[in-house]
Amino acid sequence: MATAIGHEPGDMDLILILDLFGTFVFALSGATVGVRHRLDLFGVMVLSFAAATSGGLIRDALIGAHPPAALADWRYVAVCALAGLVTFYRHGLIERLRNPVRMFDAAGLALFAVLGAEKALAYGLGAVSAVLLGTLSGIGGGIARDVLVARTPVVLHSELYAVAAIVGASVVVIGHGLAWPNVPVLLAGAMLTFGLRFMAIWRGWSLPVAAGAPVDDEQRNDPPGHR
Repeated sequence: MATAIGHEPGDMDLILILDLFGTFVFALSGATVGVRHRLDLFGVMVLSFAAATSGGLIRDALIGAHPPAALADWRYVAVCALAGLVTFYRHGLIERLRNPVRMFDAAGLALFAVLGAEKALAYGLGAVSAVLLGTLSGIGGGIARDVLVARTPVVLHSELYAVAAIVGASVVVIGHGLAWPNVPVLLAGAMLTFGLRFMAIWRGWSLPVAAGAPVDDEQRNDPPGHR
């Protein structure tokens, strides 16, 4: 995570912690999908890393942050490996949580959306670009995870997903424009994104689909807990 102008050292420490936590929960979501699809240990680890880092890798490549944080800092790889191993060997414990993939995914979405927008602003991008890159950071890992197991990405058909990321990233951009304290703005944006995504899952909020459209066989047979 790049150091933004005007950040206090303590702020940067908290941002790094949030970034690593977001990496961990996204890695858990990828690893859980891998276990559910009966992949071997290597496959689970690949899905863990892909879900946790793909959005950030694309973001960093687009803003010119080289090398990307997920590759430059060993802690990101270590966190992904830890999440993959815990899920592979203790998947029964993970599955006891209610809809684990969705909850881990929602937490990762919230953290990566706001941190992605924050990093884009730190690299001098404008408001619209920061929102777009924050959204990409949030949804990129889930897209990579779903593509690797050959299913339609959640972002294209599930309850409010990218919209929640856009809202969180927008909070960061607005807070930055108004010169509000950085960390409270990040936490507020993340909480709003997670809350919106959680309510969308709970209440079934979604964008409209074409009236009378047939349901694809793959989606019909995909259990809700897999999304």
